[in-house]
Amino acid sequence: MIVYQSTKEGFLDDVLRNEIDTKINQAFFDHLGRHTSPNEVLSWTNSMMHMSNVLMDGEIAADAGISIEFQIPLTSNRIDFIITGLNEHQKEQVIIIELKQWSSAQLTDKDAMVRTRFQHGETETVHPSYQAWSYAALIESYNQTVREEQINLIPCAYLHNYNPDNVITNPFYSYHTSKAPVFLKADAVKLREFIKKFVKYGDNKDILYRIENGRLRPSKQLADSIASMIRGNREFIMIDEQKAVYETALSLAAKARSDKKMVLIVEGGPGTGKSVVAVNLLAELTQRGQVTRYVSKNAAPREVYKVKLTGTLKKRMIDNLFGGSGDYCDIQENTFDTLIVDEAHRLNMKSGLYQNRGENQVKELIRAAKFTVFFIDNDQQIHIKDIGESNLIARWAEKEGAKVQRLKLKSQFRCNGSDGYLAWLENTLQQKETANIKLTSEEFDFRIVDNPSELRDLINQKNEVNNKSRLVAGYCWDWVSKKNPSAYDITFPQYDFGMRWNLTKDGSTWIIAEDSVNEVGCIHTCQGLELDYVGVIIGPDIRFENGRVVTDVTKRSSMDRSISGIKTMLREDPQEALQLADRIIKNTYRTLLTRGMKGCYVYCCDQALRDHFAAQLSPARPQTSAGSVETAHLQNSAGSGDTARPQAPALFREPEVLPGPRIEAEVNASAQFVEFLPLYSVKAACGAFGEGQYAEETGWVKVEGLGRLNRNMFVVQAKGHSMEPKIPDGSLCVFRANVVGSRQNKIVLVQHRGLHDVDYTGSYTIKTYTSEKSFDRETGQWQHERIVLKPINPAYSSIVLDQEDDFTVVGEFIDFLR
Repeated sequence: MIVYQSTKEGFLDDVLRNEIDTKINQAFFDHLGRHTSPNEVLSWTNSMMHMSNVLMDGEIAADAGISIEFQIPLTSNRIDFIITGLNEHQKEQVIIIELKQWSSAQLTDKDAMVRTRFQHGETETVHPSYQAWSYAALIESYNQTVREEQINLIPCAYLHNYNPDNVITNPFYSYHTSKAPVFLKADAVKLREFIKKFVKYGDNKDILYRIENGRLRPSKQLADSIASMIRGNREFIMIDEQKAVYETALSLAAKARSDKKMVLIVEGGPGTGKSVVAVNLLAELTQRGQVTRYVSKNAAPREVYKVKLTGTLKKRMIDNLFGGSGDYCDIQENTFDTLIVDEAHRLNMKSGLYQNRGENQVKELIRAAKFTVFFIDNDQQIHIKDIGESNLIARWAEKEGAKVQRLKLKSQFRCNGSDGYLAWLENTLQQKETANIKLTSEEFDFRIVDNPSELRDLINQKNEVNNKSRLVAGYCWDWVSKKNPSAYDITFPQYDFGMRWNLTKDGSTWIIAEDSVNEVGCIHTCQGLELDYVGVIIGPDIRFENGRVVTDVTKRSSMDRSISGIKTMLREDPQEALQLADRIIKNTYRTLLTRGMKGCYVYCCDQALRDHFAAQLSPARPQTSAGSVETAHLQNSAGSGDTARPQAPALFREPEVLPGPRIEAEVNASAQFVEFLPLYSVKAACGAFGEGQYAEETGWVKVEGLGRLNRNMFVVQAKGHSMEPKIPDGSLCVFRANVVGSRQNKIVLVQHRGLHDVDYTGSYTIKTYTSEKSFDRETGQWQHERIVLKPINPAYSSIVLDQEDDFTVVGEFIDFLR
């Protein structure tokens, strides 16, 4: 994707007319269906003025290509500014420029890392030269067109607000600045001369279009590269947060001591590179002489890696590199220098086949090593016994006397590099409240099919290429073929469909077995691993009714050990059991639906759910690029030459005005709590205002007509019909936290560990607060007897809380936004 594309002449004209930021923002909307943040628009305005000054030179061809915000294929990362053209020898050149608004930075002791200030405070980030180089290296790594046609990529960085000092250009970073020169505030002329050295003639060959639409090299998967990585080869280029996590982990590993334990918690969703960083750390720390081991609860990743390493290392060494999470209850303290715990969300309390060994796997791992790094996705807990949650791990680590640091991975490398796919999926499964999102085919190859036989045929067709496509399913069918090999497990007679679960002969290596495309995998044989294409059969344990995605744990197979004990829980505490089952089922499908690097095809047993998924898909948007020319083709200065592709549609149409309040991804600090309030999911709001935890807003909502705003106010989206007609289903509601005084008969947002509101599939509810009191003659005071949370809609029941119950009134309802 290229957000903006023009010639140098057209770009300079757009800047001169003060239209450049408007055109980029409009093109951003045309491609993604949403506008970007005001801060990013402001940065475009500032940086493009500086680039205009640099390019204002007659020796730089007027028809040189200018591209802004180019998304690197198969990733979610974008390159700020690209210049394309020919050098004096008529060789094709692509200059990649990383633009920064920075005015200062600090040195660190980590390779390619600096410390600088962002909107939310100071933090460590990659050096701009490393960032520019890594983006160029990614394109070269993925793109066959660049290699075969010998297109020269030249990376550099331009910090146009940065006065020279001894930080950014410090000799410590010389290796990276030699690969990608850095230009500062006083270096505009130097940057101009640098550009002129490579681009003498214009781009009459559509260089970037050919790169964007050129052939990509076969996707590289971690399992296939692990042998080379263990030998010390750099198979994956770590960019941005991945590099930050990697360097931070190496630094902590070097500093950790028996009496100075270190713990690093790294959170990241599917496809953000958790396992890639983990294996890179295993290889590097082992080569540095540290006693290091890769740990996972799920056996599948370990066994697949072991198979891939067989023949390159001795079996004993391979076994020493990998271990299960239950191996440390009897290990002497500080036996290891570093333990790298992947898929840490799957850790259990107890160990052993009968869950009767040890105290707590998290504590035991921390005790066994001087430094422990946990890679975790809190939304991949898929078993009733999973306890790996980032806040809990941090708390246990602190109790063990360890110093805790936390980082996040965000850049997406799976699902065709689409950040939007995961947000869309969580929104569609109704796991998280996000702005209305429609998934386009340009973002990710996602398809809903009408029958499972069609799904099987699609996956078989994709698998013929490289044996990296598989069918998986929710565990809703008994594994009858385990005892009767001739029987089919998953059957749909009406579609002439019958297949077996993954066979025991392949065990944990099912995903790489030669003929396993003829079997259906489950969560336990694919979690932590990846495919090119995944076909998912969504079973009857999840359906769509009355506008809600609902789960039914009774539709799971009785052989499914991930819900073992749920029946007892349903008898003892049905609300908590339903809440837990709902999370496990939705997390399971979220995980299955994010195994594909290139595509995901889905069959739903429930027709209504199939229709719900289909309704969230958007028709493909026209591929357009913004600029001063109306065709995406870059013509030469004489205007001659055949166009390489059809004329694009009109680019600068006004976006469709959607009804409802205005929501922005980010707003300037000066507008926060003045014109805009933060939008949170209900869960995040309860964490931020009820438990004092940090919570990241999902956007900022324009609020008018409610008087003066303040930092105790926030917005959440109501769900369900229990408070109608006062609060319509789906409305954005403004709440005020930290309210003093009586709550009697006021509408409030309440969090309670023991309640389960079907509208919110969790321990949260929006209801009218009433307190029933009695007079205590001994004390002479009124005492609360119970709290009743009442709906307005008479079709719904009240929720009754005892005064001793552990509940929190998070906020008081003010109004909903119209």
